[in-house]
Amino acid sequence: QVQLAESGGGLVQPGGSLRLSCEASGSSVSEYVMSWFRRPPGKDREFVAGIRWSNGGFLHATSVRGRVTISRDVAVNTMYLQIDNMTPADTAVYFCAAEPRPLINTRVAEYRYWGQGTQVTVSS
Repeated sequence: QVQLAESGGGLVQPGGSLRLSCEASGSSVSEYVMSWFRRPPGKDREFVAGIRWSNGGFLHATSVRGRVTISRDVAVNTMYLQIDNMTPADTAVYFCAAEPRPLINTRVAEYRYWGQGTQVTVSS
């Protein structure tokens, strides 16, 4: 069973950048898709970006395309999310999720394994 642990959240000023990390442990994720979701205040969880662990293929949500970069470091079993030019609309709890599947899925229900989340607040 995979355990996921996010880190890197915090307070960021508008226009700033942040890099979140998600470390996977407990099981190999070589056949997994891993993704980032976020839950803005008062809203449902939404897909941000996902990556195929095997070959690094990725998908970004349209709403954040051009401002986010998803990547992974196979050697340390860690996925990253770089967010640039942040706005208050990026304020949310950010979660990483994982599922053994061949293709990236944007639906919350398709992921069994979740981290606890890390709070990101964009404010001056």
